[in-house]
Amino acid sequence: MSESSPELNDYLEGKISFEEFERRREERRAKRKEEAGHGSDENDAADQDDAIPSTSKQIRRTAWKHQIGSTEEGVSLSVQKAFASMLGEGLEEIVDEDMDEDDDEGEWREIGEDDEDEGGGGSEVTPGDVFALEMELNRENKKMMKERRPRSKLPRALRGLMGEANIRYARGEKDDAILMCMEIIRQAPLAYEPFSTLAMIYEDQGDMEKALQFGLIAAHLNPSDCEEWVKLADMSLEQDNVKQAIICYTKAIKYDQSNVRYLWERSSLYEQVGEHKQAMDGYRRILSLLPPTDGEHFMQLSRDMAKSYYESNELSSAIGVMEEALDRHPELVSHECVNMAAELYIANHQYGKALEALIRFCNIMLERDSSKQETKEQPVPETEEEQKVEKKEEAEAKGEILEVVVPDDIPVDIRVKLMVCLIHQSVFKPLDPMLTSLMEQSPEELGDLYLDVAEAFMDEGEYNSALPLLSALVCSERYNLAVVWLRHAECLKALGHLEVAVKSYSKVVEMAPLHLEARLALSTLQQQLGRPNCALQALEPMYDPDTLAQDSSAAQQELKLLLHRSTLLRSQGRTEDYIDALLTMLSMLLKVAMVRAQVCLIASTSSGTRHLRLIKVSRNKLSEIEDQEAAYLDVTGKTSVLSREDWWRLLLQCLDALCEEKRFAEAELLVDSSLEFYSFYDDRAKRKELEYLGLSAAFLDRNFRKAYDYIRLMLMCSVERAQLWNVFNQVTLQSQDVRHHRFCLRLMLKNPENHALCLLNGHTSLVSGTFKHALGQYMQAFRNQPCNPLHSLCVGLTFFHMASQKFVMKRHPLVLQGFSFLWRYVELRGHCQESLYNLGRALHQLGLTHLAIHYYQKALSFPPLKLEGIEDDQVDLRREIAYNLSLLYQASGNKEMARYYIYTYCTV
Repeated sequence: MSESSPELNDYLEGKISFEEFERRREERRAKRKEEAGHGSDENDAADQDDAIPSTSKQIRRTAWKHQIGSTEEGVSLSVQKAFASMLGEGLEEIVDEDMDEDDDEGEWREIGEDDEDEGGGGSEVTPGDVFALEMELNRENKKMMKERRPRSKLPRALRGLMGEANIRYARGEKDDAILMCMEIIRQAPLAYEPFSTLAMIYEDQGDMEKALQFGLIAAHLNPSDCEEWVKLADMSLEQDNVKQAIICYTKAIKYDQSNVRYLWERSSLYEQVGEHKQAMDGYRRILSLLPPTDGEHFMQLSRDMAKSYYESNELSSAIGVMEEALDRHPELVSHECVNMAAELYIANHQYGKALEALIRFCNIMLERDSSKQETKEQPVPETEEEQKVEKKEEAEAKGEILEVVVPDDIPVDIRVKLMVCLIHQSVFKPLDPMLTSLMEQSPEELGDLYLDVAEAFMDEGEYNSALPLLSALVCSERYNLAVVWLRHAECLKALGHLEVAVKSYSKVVEMAPLHLEARLALSTLQQQLGRPNCALQALEPMYDPDTLAQDSSAAQQELKLLLHRSTLLRSQGRTEDYIDALLTMLSMLLKVAMVRAQVCLIASTSSGTRHLRLIKVSRNKLSEIEDQEAAYLDVTGKTSVLSREDWWRLLLQCLDALCEEKRFAEAELLVDSSLEFYSFYDDRAKRKELEYLGLSAAFLDRNFRKAYDYIRLMLMCSVERAQLWNVFNQVTLQSQDVRHHRFCLRLMLKNPENHALCLLNGHTSLVSGTFKHALGQYMQAFRNQPCNPLHSLCVGLTFFHMASQKFVMKRHPLVLQGFSFLWRYVELRGHCQESLYNLGRALHQLGLTHLAIHYYQKALSFPPLKLEGIEDDQVDLRREIAYNLSLLYQASGNKEMARYYIYTYCTV
């Protein structure tokens, strides 16, 4: 290849078009051929062509140029040499056809030269040689078709430029090669060749990141090149990009699905990134691809996969892998395989299958009682209980096991697993020799096997058989562990040895103070033995506040402990400590809500004891939570050990306990915090109940301003409920606040027909002295309910108040109207202490004292009314009547009568 041609430089610089570049190049090549001046005669060449058969002509003119290329074009070098030898000529130089189009220095040498130029004689080509060549080319073509090589998307017009770029790269002119590749990419962006060349260039320059990026583009444009994908995966791993390497191996596997090496590498990478399932799927594919002759690798891989499945708690998958290995290569099954398979079966509670595997591969013999063997057809069991019964019946049908014969070369691990399987099959007598042999071994060496057998006995309820094994373990030095002491305590508890069991549980708590189950069991036993203080001591807090704030599992265990502690305290009647436990739990749930409500839980000492108290604090004294949403999610995760309904019940119990102890202010603060908790506030029923509880707590705490806020919101939602208006009257009566005046007026505008609002607004106007407004409200109520005596009383009293004013016109008509409504009231209410007292009070106000005395005395003669739910003393008006009479007699100068009524009815 010559130096860079001027037309190529002009084309790369954009000075000429591609057609102009092609024209100049052809002119230059034609000029060089004329200057070369080869002396071959055209007529001789034509005669020589005529001497060759027609088939050879076609091969020489067409197939030779296209078929005899480099191996990259799909024809091997052997075929090219065979072709040349058949023609009697030698291959002096073989280069790419694409490079021939760029420069004539790399073109093929002329093949049809005379024998004299070669320096030797050539033999004539026979038809047999031509046929052999055609058969060889046919085989090569079939091989190429099977390989499914992708067709290049590089246009023929750009192949010369691509060849020039490759030559420049080979010569070290990398900058020019990069420019050429970029130009090719601009014109043919879907061709992979320029990207591949750029990847090689940047790799040589040490820029591995760019090399990887261009290589990935080239691989995606030519995805069937598996080796290229593997190379890119290695480059990705060098840059610590494991996920990219996994993608590359996946692409390679897609086009070569039976390549075990690719599958193995991808599965290993999946394990590195924690994708256990994908890794195991890859190993399963490897198992299916391994030939039957490669049994050792199959068994080793199966063991590794089963171990991995077991560590990830996928017992069914682990058992499936081991079963396939045992069935496929039974001749290669070792004691290690049998031990692993038996352990998996036992972990999955498939003791029958474990026993079958041990008998099958370890030559273990079970001698049964042949006299009891029966064959019965049993129906298919449906439930677990039916399955257990069916297993027992099958065991009885096979005959009772009298003796177990175990070969001497069986390891002790397999012997112990055999014992465990037989124990779970309710076979105990034949185990005595094996159990004696195991007990003769030192527990310091075989302690784990001791524990397996003991746990098997405990699972079957054979606590007497398990106790010696556990006692030997707790007395050893190596296995004097908390888990062994826990099993020992459980065994003693099941046997009824409570005192000794308490000591074992105490040992467990001492060795593992964070073991929750041991603490709960110890507390229960202490309570059963009549030691309440020791029972509470076992349920002392396990974690400090900092640990609870950071560790979610620790918070959940602490909640379980506090729940049991609160139940125990309540049963012992220790209310203050019970409230402390409930407040501690609720503070963990309402952590964020208490900050928003400005409520804090503190420990205070009163009457010599230390207890928890809820107090209201200012916002600047609380630690601000920046991300409340994240904090709420964190609290939800920590408190998920209890359901939302359980938390709701705990909240109600705490509020009841606080009210029993007259701690109404703390109950009010707890309600405020609960209303700030999303889960309670979003539930409409719970929110309403909390509002009622807050109203009650605020009223009992005499915090009427807060009670007014609650009742106001309730009335806005339920304006027709009479009970709420009664509570509203009580709150406004006690609060001495006038805020409710405007509230009632605004609410009246929205509900003009509401009876309670008419009366309340009338009372407000009457008290404020605007009698006309009061009369309008009362008359509206009277028109709505004319038979209600209260309405007639209010209208009559309003007329009396208007008549009692200093400057009033038509005083007497007002008095007459007032008496008419007042008498209507007496008729509707009836003659009773209440109606006669109100009549006398009205006459007293008008100054008609003689008539007032008459009706007062008449009211005294009536007994008080009997009202359901109200005590008689609360509706008895005799003290008020006697006092008014004393005032009238004292004003008239009759002090004796005044003294008489006071001493008779008003003496305490």
